[in-house]
Amino acid sequence: MRLTREAFLAAEDTQTEEVDLSDIPGFNGSLLVRGMTGRERDEFEASMLIQAAGQGARDLRNARAKLVAKCVVDDDGKRLFTDADVAAIGEKSAAAVARLFDVASRLSGLNEEDVQARERDFPAPTGSGSSTGLPNGSAALSGAS
Repeated sequence: MRLTREAFLAAEDTQTEEVDLSDIPGFNGSLLVRGMTGRERDEFEASMLIQAAGQGARDLRNARAKLVAKCVVDDDGKRLFTDADVAAIGEKSAAAVARLFDVASRLSGLNEEDVQARERDFPAPTGSGSSTGLPNGSAALSGAS
């Protein structure tokens, strides 16, 4: 059956999944994870890029935390975390963040091929000798999170 415009736009198409973290020390419960919308995925992918010296490069700092922040929701489907929480999420257990990231990735249609395509499109910065991993040793990124 071919969908109409109206049917496509009216579809309830976001999936959610409860992720139990109880077996990870310090967590006694679960969180609800929702797949991203197309707009949210574009925002997530854009947050992984930096512009430096007139060229785009990938910025994988806190990539897992960024996705978790976008995809963990409350019972009403509203984001539990804001973009301002990314750094704090990144300081939580790698096991907990990875578990949430894996589910969020699957529900959002992200896969290894997507990551590889991004890496081909925007290679890692090279040649600066900077420990920040940013081109030309640029450490300051206003608004990066």
